[in-house]
Amino acid sequence: MAALNPRKPTEARGKTLSIHVVTWNVASAAPPLDLGDLLQLNKDNLNLDMYVIGLQEMNCGIMSLLSDTAFEDPWSSFFMDVLSPLSFVKVSSIRMQGLLLLFFAKHQHLPFVQILSTKSTPTGLFGYWGNKGGVTICLKLYGYYVSIINCHLPPHMANNDQRLEHFDRILEMQNFEGQDIPNILEHDFILWFGDMNFRIDDFGLHFVRESIKNRCYSDLWEKDQLSIAKRHDPLLREFQEGPLLFPPTYKFDKNSNNYDTREFSPAHMLPESLAHTMLPALLSRHSVLFLLYYGCLKRLALIYDHLCEKKRKPAWTDRILWRLKRQPQANPPTQRLPAPHFCLSLRSYVSHMMYCISDHKPVTSTFDLELKPLASAPLITLIPEGLWTMENDMLVSYSLTPDFLSSPWDWIGLYKVGLRHINDYVSYVWVRDNQVSFSDGLSQVYFNTSNIPETEDQFLLCYYSNSLHSVVGISKPFKIQPGSLAEDPLGEAQPHL
Repeated sequence: MAALNPRKPTEARGKTLSIHVVTWNVASAAPPLDLGDLLQLNKDNLNLDMYVIGLQEMNCGIMSLLSDTAFEDPWSSFFMDVLSPLSFVKVSSIRMQGLLLLFFAKHQHLPFVQILSTKSTPTGLFGYWGNKGGVTICLKLYGYYVSIINCHLPPHMANNDQRLEHFDRILEMQNFEGQDIPNILEHDFILWFGDMNFRIDDFGLHFVRESIKNRCYSDLWEKDQLSIAKRHDPLLREFQEGPLLFPPTYKFDKNSNNYDTREFSPAHMLPESLAHTMLPALLSRHSVLFLLYYGCLKRLALIYDHLCEKKRKPAWTDRILWRLKRQPQANPPTQRLPAPHFCLSLRSYVSHMMYCISDHKPVTSTFDLELKPLASAPLITLIPEGLWTMENDMLVSYSLTPDFLSSPWDWIGLYKVGLRHINDYVSYVWVRDNQVSFSDGLSQVYFNTSNIPETEDQFLLCYYSNSLHSVVGISKPFKIQPGSLAEDPLGEAQPHL
């Protein structure tokens, strides 16, 4: 049996994680054939560790939602198809109607990513309708609290105050009562992005388009509604953003790089105005009737929009913001502060103009996150014992750190290298049911590998903690030898013919 000693806590070294963030209002479109530029797959020296992907306005028709409930939605499947061969695993996801948030990490980081909570916050139609709002993933990353929010705020030039109200409401709803999680404003890192729908005030359509054509963005920045709001709102001012050095990302004619040549109509007010009079009563008494009625109104509004056309002014609607926890001030002032242990730097903040499936262009940011891990060793250390073959019960040894509390519902999964998500196992065992020995913090469980198809692929083992809802240990990759082995007279193993 291989020697297996629990890793003792040591002074953690600094670590740099590269995180790529994507936000895109896809306007109900299906994934394009190639997203290499969006995901930075063509940059060999980028060495990304994690992807955070937020989509808005995914297809959320009744048939599409029913299909996506039974199977993975097309966008999630597409991203997993592209990223899993590169060792990225979908760690967590959450969807609310057209809003989707995905978090991918390379498999070596899995033991240091603990998903704490996922949450949907609808803000459309008095908080009952999820066409607008936010979806959140709250996690611990190497011991630090991180919250990721993908949002879709109210549209139209005149609704700036409503956008700010929804921004505040989404933030206020991120409470974690009954859970051992601090207030979101106490989290070390908040990443907030999405179709925020902020517009450019005052300037006319011609001036805005000429400024874009000549790449003179500075005047437009001054009238950007989000930039103005940050100058007046102390909390919003704590959220940082990279420089807007790319053209406004909305609104484009689909399948082109031309800004909107359609017309605008007051039809968008039809559902909202009726909602303030008739629909609350329908909602309280007949929810199904309400949904059908509102769906008909939306369809009528779209038809009316096509009949009454007017050009819309371009705007930076698609944004990526972040906030780091404020460090306590030194007291007295002469006291020397310790070196920062959690630092974020922005490597890029760009739009991707080549994608034309939507009336929005996608926006991405790449960050370098420098941190000193608070958790430097996995809670579980896993080692497959001996030579694994396809025909025998095989042993897995594992050890626990002293502060890990196991559960009867913990399990160990066997995966092919390149797993798509945590449920993408080839086989699994319940830890308590398959345990064969236990001594001095070292345990062993057996795996039956007889039903595993022969393959040249490599495998790895993951220990999943039911109480932490996360992978807490992962083995090194290994191979399972194919075929039956017999010994020849000289004692050497030979395959049966």
